[in-house]
Amino acid sequence: MSQMSPDTDGITPALTRRDDIPDSQWNDWHWHMRKRVTNLGKAREWIRPTPDEEEAIEKTAGKYRWSVTPYYASLMDPDDPDCPVRRQAVPALGELMDYSGAEVDPVGDMFYRRTNRVVHKYPDRVIMLITEACPVYCRHCTRKFHTTDVDGTYFEKSEGEDFGEDLRYIADHPEIRDVLLTGGDPLSYRDGKLEEIVSGLRAIPSVEIIRIGSRFPVLLPQRITPELCEMLSRYHPVWLNTHFNHPKEITPEAERAVDRLLRHGIPVGNQTVLLRGVNDDVATMRTLMTELLRIRVRPYYLYHCDNVTGVSHFMTSVEKGWEIMDGLQGHITGFGVPQYVLTTRLGKIPMSRPSYRQTPEGLVLRNYQGREMLLDDSVYPLTETRVPAPGQREGGR
Repeated sequence: MSQMSPDTDGITPALTRRDDIPDSQWNDWHWHMRKRVTNLGKAREWIRPTPDEEEAIEKTAGKYRWSVTPYYASLMDPDDPDCPVRRQAVPALGELMDYSGAEVDPVGDMFYRRTNRVVHKYPDRVIMLITEACPVYCRHCTRKFHTTDVDGTYFEKSEGEDFGEDLRYIADHPEIRDVLLTGGDPLSYRDGKLEEIVSGLRAIPSVEIIRIGSRFPVLLPQRITPELCEMLSRYHPVWLNTHFNHPKEITPEAERAVDRLLRHGIPVGNQTVLLRGVNDDVATMRTLMTELLRIRVRPYYLYHCDNVTGVSHFMTSVEKGWEIMDGLQGHITGFGVPQYVLTTRLGKIPMSRPSYRQTPEGLVLRNYQGREMLLDDSVYPLTETRVPAPGQREGGR
């Protein structure tokens, strides 16, 4: 058993291991929710905090919520503060620093909110912020003000308010065909409460697709029970997008959770955030994307980390994002390459660097190895005025 450094009494307390916990408890998601790490004392059961981490835990108390499931805590390297799981889960002093341009809501959720929970930003789809709660309060959350800030919320009314107003808004706007349940994490609710919401949406004729944004497959895969999947399968088409950020998070438990969703007809996509010190190198991203494909999760987005208050220390440069995308394209299966986007009040803006440039002679194309070729304008016209009619040679009558 791993040992901690001796404390002031000369006692060397043991760290908790997965094997120390009976399967009956470890496989019960309710047990993990009850036993979450929420203070320094509990953290010392899983890791040896550094002085900086101890200071951050102390100084963020009362400002930002902190919670880590035992499952996710078990993935942290107890001795390495740069462990990618640990960096996502344990408070850091960077959360308290001021960064130029940082905002609590840079993507405009509150600007586009139409009811207590409905955010209508795009023509045919909305999100419903149905909760503030999460099993783990990820330190990089783009909605940190809503989920993690003790004094913050996007809600105008209580989270416990009736959902009638939100469902009526969606029903009154038949152009809405796609609803994403998010929060916080919707799967924080028990199955019965979640089914009330999902069934209410399915009763609206214009709603074609219901999506759930949840990090439970990563943070507490035991939540993905047969009962949950069976319930969701009654309301198809239902999709789930999750949030693997590092290969270390792809465990046998996570793989089984994904498999259970898929076997119930629920496609699973992934939205990775580019995070400094976690996954900001080509090798890590290649491994992550190929491992996702192995467990049949489709890479969907690579988000550039938003300049969110309390999160900005995770940001990289856009150039770093381009470097990583260049290192993915052509090196792994095409459908394993996510779309690199920057989320703004204008929406999600594709940020991938173009692999071509326009010249007077035509298009100069560049492949993943940096090799270039010219496509002559007479062969592949750049404008419709240059496209010959069927059966007509260019320049003919």
